[in-house]
Amino acid sequence: MKQKKSFIYRIYREKDIKKIDDKINLFGVSKKFTTEYFMNFRLYSSMIVFLLIFVFANFGALLAPIITVLWYVLVGYTMIDKPLKKRERKLDNEAYYYFEVLTLALESGRNLENAIKMACKYIDSEISDEFKETIKQVNFGKSLTESLSLMSYRIPSLTINNIILNMEQSNLFGNSIIETMYNQLDFLKDKQVMDIKSQINKIPNKISIFSVLFFIPLILLIILGPVLIEFILG
Repeated sequence: MKQKKSFIYRIYREKDIKKIDDKINLFGVSKKFTTEYFMNFRLYSSMIVFLLIFVFANFGALLAPIITVLWYVLVGYTMIDKPLKKRERKLDNEAYYYFEVLTLALESGRNLENAIKMACKYIDSEISDEFKETIKQVNFGKSLTESLSLMSYRIPSLTINNIILNMEQSNLFGNSIIETMYNQLDFLKDKQVMDIKSQINKIPNKISIFSVLFFIPLILLIILGPVLIEFILG
């Protein structure tokens, strides 16, 4: 019996659905909703917004299409794009400690699979949860190389995916990965330092914007306040 396709396949192109599906898969084991749920929510909520604005707002016929498009984009940003950026930063921050423990386990003579298990045992983090899922797939019959490859589809960080690729190649060809891991650890450390410097460099700009939006109007009000009061009372 042919399985009935979901409603979203009737109104969206398959490549558009796949694009959203690939993004949602990047939430990994912490994924909280499916592609179908997201696309239905975005569609129906946009329809509701359109009807409410069209019926109840002044100039509804003009405002409804504009606000609906903005809502449609906002739903995608707040539910997918923004959380993915936050997840990427979190994984990058957790990566150094996890891979450091994994490298030490490799140095002690363990193979890659056992080193991953050891790191997962002693580290409780989001990146550790993804490796636990990888080991679970190995236990269900997949090879470690295949499971690592599938893991890369759940990770939004290019830095971590590059390390996973090195682990795949090492496991596939039997090469020593310890030296490569130390090079990757140095890169992660340098990246963390550069990210901190980047955040520090953004502080003056944030202060300037804050000053323009709050302090300057306040100063103008203090200076012009007496003149305005005199003008109003006069």
